[in-house]
Amino acid sequence: MQQASLGTLALVGAGEYLPKVEGVDRFLLAQTPSPAHVVVLPTAAVPDGPTVTERWARMGVEHFSKLGAQVEPVMLLTRTDADDEQIVKKLASANFVYFSGGKPRYLLETLEGTRAWEIIKQIFQHGGVVAGCSAGAMVMGGALFDFPQVWRTRPALGLAPDIVVIPHFDELPAIFADNATRAAAKHIVAGIDGGTALIGRQGNWLVQGVGGVTIFHGKNKMRYAAGEAVPLAPLPD
Repeated sequence: MQQASLGTLALVGAGEYLPKVEGVDRFLLAQTPSPAHVVVLPTAAVPDGPTVTERWARMGVEHFSKLGAQVEPVMLLTRTDADDEQIVKKLASANFVYFSGGKPRYLLETLEGTRAWEIIKQIFQHGGVVAGCSAGAMVMGGALFDFPQVWRTRPALGLAPDIVVIPHFDELPAIFADNATRAAAKHIVAGIDGGTALIGRQGNWLVQGVGGVTIFHGKNKMRYAAGEAVPLAPLPD
């Protein structure tokens, strides 16, 4: 499967900014054009209230500062913010964009068709890193599960156009995966464990982190561990 850019895309199952993902984020920083300038966006957590978004922003700054990167929060909280000149300028100065978790539908509806999303795609196309955890990972695929109706999908932002992401995969009952893979039959479904990332760069995919990634491809199911390459190809029409 071909990625439509020259950058690095990280789809993280869960555990953003925690010690168990430090190895993943060190790997991503090594892929970032030097010097790395990270922006963390708590957008997906807006429905949970300002205390939560502020906590995610603070955790992101503390985490990437510990890893030696220049980092700042971007409080893109609404669609109005996503077209705000000052926020767009902050995004344009970065080469590593990180979306933490929350509500995928809110994140998708806040970003799609905005100036902020266009800038983020440009960062990606010019060799930067775009990373999303949980809800942040889900919106990067070609479609996302329309929670709580997991039997149906809706179009997503499409940086990984053939993939539908199931985050927190190691925490979910098997029946959820069965229902979800049937709903996304025309896509590759990636079940990503917590503390783990499926990372794509120039058409090549691999697993990094403390867990694994389970790929559902048509009727096939394959499990990949950290350090393993993941051969992804589009499903036939």
